[in-house]
Amino acid sequence: MAADQTVHGVPPSLSARVVGSFAYLTVRDRLPTILTKVVDTIHRNKNNFFEEYGEVGIQAEKQAISLLSKLRNELQTDKPVLALTDGLPDTDSWNQYLERQQRLQGDQEPVSWFKSPWLYVECYMYRRIHEALLLNPPISDFDVFNEGKTQSFTESSQAVMSLCTYLESINNNIDELSKNQLFEHFSKLMQVSLWGNKCDLSISAGQENSQKTSPLDSLYSLLPFILVDDTKRVWSALISAQRPRESGKTNADRVDIVLDNAGFELVTDLVLADFLVSSGLARQIHFHGKSIPWFVSDVTAKDFQWTIRQAMATNHKWVSKCGVQWQRYLKEGMWCYHDHPFWTQPHEFCDMAADAPDLYTTLQGADLVLFKGDLNYRKLTGDRDWEHTVSFETALRGFRPAPLCSLRTLKANIQVGLQLGQGEKLTSQDPSWMTNGKYAVIQFHNPKSE
Repeated sequence: MAADQTVHGVPPSLSARVVGSFAYLTVRDRLPTILTKVVDTIHRNKNNFFEEYGEVGIQAEKQAISLLSKLRNELQTDKPVLALTDGLPDTDSWNQYLERQQRLQGDQEPVSWFKSPWLYVECYMYRRIHEALLLNPPISDFDVFNEGKTQSFTESSQAVMSLCTYLESINNNIDELSKNQLFEHFSKLMQVSLWGNKCDLSISAGQENSQKTSPLDSLYSLLPFILVDDTKRVWSALISAQRPRESGKTNADRVDIVLDNAGFELVTDLVLADFLVSSGLARQIHFHGKSIPWFVSDVTAKDFQWTIRQAMATNHKWVSKCGVQWQRYLKEGMWCYHDHPFWTQPHEFCDMAADAPDLYTTLQGADLVLFKGDLNYRKLTGDRDWEHTVSFETALRGFRPAPLCSLRTLKANIQVGLQLGQGEKLTSQDPSWMTNGKYAVIQFHNPKSE
C-alpha cells in the first residue's frame, strides 16, 4: 500500500511529492539553503579549528564539509535516504524508523527525499548534519547553529529588558493581585510566549530574526490573528489542579514546557515559567529541550544555560535579577531541564507511548504540558493533510499524557480545530495564511475532561 493513501480516516502525511506544495518548496529550496549555510559556517571557523586542534582540526573541517556536500547532493537529486552509521544511542531507532517507512511505502520505490513524509526527511537532514560532525572529531561538539541563536538573543536586548521589567512589576505586588488580575497577566504572558515563536531561524533559513521592540506593546493589535484561543480553558485546568501544600500555599504541582527556539523565544518561555512559580500557579516547571543542535534555532542544554548566564551578566537591573532568580530556581529544583532523545527523532507524538514509554510516563506527571512552536504542532498532529475542521483531539490520535496546550505561530500547511468556513475565508483573504507566520493558535486538549 502506498504511503500517501488515507487509512481508517487518517489522512496521508504531507510530503514533497506534490510539486508546488509548501513541503515541496521546503525540500527543494529551504533545506539546501540551510545546508549551504552550515557548510559556510564550518568553513568560516576553519582558523579557530586550526588554533584549537592544529592540522587535525583542518582535516576534520574538510571531511565534515565533504559529508555535508554529499548530503546536499542526495537531497537535491532525490536519492534514497541512507541508514545512519555513527553509532550514537539513537542510531538504531533511526534506522528502524527508515525500515518502517520502507514497509509503509512498499517495494515499488525506495524511501527518498521528495517521495517520503516531509516531517521525516526534514528531521533526518538535521540528524545527518549532526552525524557529519560526530564522525569527525575533534570538531564533533561544534554547534553549527550557535552563532544565529546567540545573535537572536543579543539583538533582542530591548525586548528582553521590557519583558523582565514587566515581570518585576508583577512580582512586586504579586500577593495583592486578585484572581482576575492574575489571569490577565497569565493571558498576556501566554501571548508573549506565543508570538515569541515568530523568531524562528529554520523558517527564515537562518536569516536574522530577532525581536526589536517590546512584545507587550503589540499584543492587542495581534489578537485578531489568534485563530483559536483556548487561554481560558488552560487557566481553568491550572486552577482545578491547585492543591494545598505544607507551605500553606495552594498550587498545581507541575507545568512542563516543551521548548522550541533559543534566543528571544526562550526568554519569553522563562518569563512565563517564572510567573507561574512566583504567582503560586505552579510549584515546579520541567523544561524539555533538544539533545543535539536541531532545526537551526532549537534550544539545547548549552543554549538554556547560556541564556540564563547572559541574563545574569546583563547590565540591566531587572534582566540580571531575573537571571539570578532563574539560576536559583534550577539550583533549588523548582526548575528542571531534560533533553530526551525522542524530541530529536522523526516520530509523531502518538508514537511516544510505544517508542518512548519513559518520556510518556514523565509527561503524565504534569498538570499541564505546553508545546511550543510549529514542529511540535506538526508532531502532535502527525503532519497530516487533515481537514481544518477536524478537532485537535482527533488529530492527536490518542496522544493524551496530560492536559496539553500548543502555542504555535503557523509556518507549515497544517491546521486543525477551526470553525466551519474559517479556513476557506482565510484562504480567500491571505492565501499563505498557513505558512507566513502571521497567524497563531493557543490550542488546548484536556483528556481529564473527556
